[in-house]
Amino acid sequence: MRALICSEFGSTKDLSLKTRDDLEPGAGEVLIEVKAAGVNFPDILTVEGKYQFKPPLPFIPGTEVSGVVTKLGEGVKTRKVGDEVVGMVQIGGFASQAVTSEYTTFPKGDSMSFEQAAGFAVTYGTSYYALKQKAQLKPGETVLVLGAAGGVGIATIQIAKAMGATVIAAASTEEKLDFACEAGADLRINYATENLKEKVKELTKGKGADVIYDPVGGDFSEQAFRAIAWDGRFLVIGFASGPIPKMPLNLALLKGASMVGVFWGAWSARDPLSSQQNFRELVEMIDGGQFTPLVTEVYSLDDHSSAFGSIAERRAKGKVILSMD
Repeated sequence: MRALICSEFGSTKDLSLKTRDDLEPGAGEVLIEVKAAGVNFPDILTVEGKYQFKPPLPFIPGTEVSGVVTKLGEGVKTRKVGDEVVGMVQIGGFASQAVTSEYTTFPKGDSMSFEQAAGFAVTYGTSYYALKQKAQLKPGETVLVLGAAGGVGIATIQIAKAMGATVIAAASTEEKLDFACEAGADLRINYATENLKEKVKELTKGKGADVIYDPVGGDFSEQAFRAIAWDGRFLVIGFASGPIPKMPLNLALLKGASMVGVFWGAWSARDPLSSQQNFRELVEMIDGGQFTPLVTEVYSLDDHSSAFGSIAERRAKGKVILSMD
């Protein structure tokens, strides 16, 4: 099989394409012929050695794939050879083959291409878990999405709208905001030119945002928290801008608000049955026409450096995919 190898922690520019022995599934596992894989910001952090999970060297990065089941390990009950699936792996996604537990796969659905499906698991899985389990979002509430034009931002906009919320998209350029509004956002804030706190208050007629989805971190997190509604939920997703903010805890006290950590990968490993149910509900939304996963950039595995560059430089709008074909 062909695989993208990380031999030492550092820049994604140092990754190398190599040929490795074909994989074999163990008990309870399936072998997937990978058609496409999603590229995410945590993949870059993992290669740099800065993520919560630090795999032993050498390793194959990549956490989400789509493809066809070609072989079953002993005792597999929920999958069969020929199934078109989405699969989650801790590492090993950027390769022409991947092995994972049958319970970390789910049917691709009729409405998604392999490229759409490859970019589906992490972004939509994270966003739905954040809104459903952690924020317990209710119809009619307002959701503020920071980094709204990125992969998880677009997924959050689409899911929040499907759940009956009003969505405020916040991003750094008008082009990104146009893209977020095309994905379904109702209102917009350019936090490069507008005061985030004041604009949220204005758009919500003084109430503030019920739910704040923050995958960005940095300077805008505190501004956003200062615009949260009473009993609001601030969802800590990640720190794409780099700095981890130091939040004044009195803000949570004054607003009766909650700061909620969202670590979807750890949760899905601890509660795979609930994760499976989430994905079934998401596929039903897609097959029912409530939204369509957006893929904006597809690169060949040979051009992996361009894919990582789009994510690292925050140029990506929507989802970035590596194709194995």
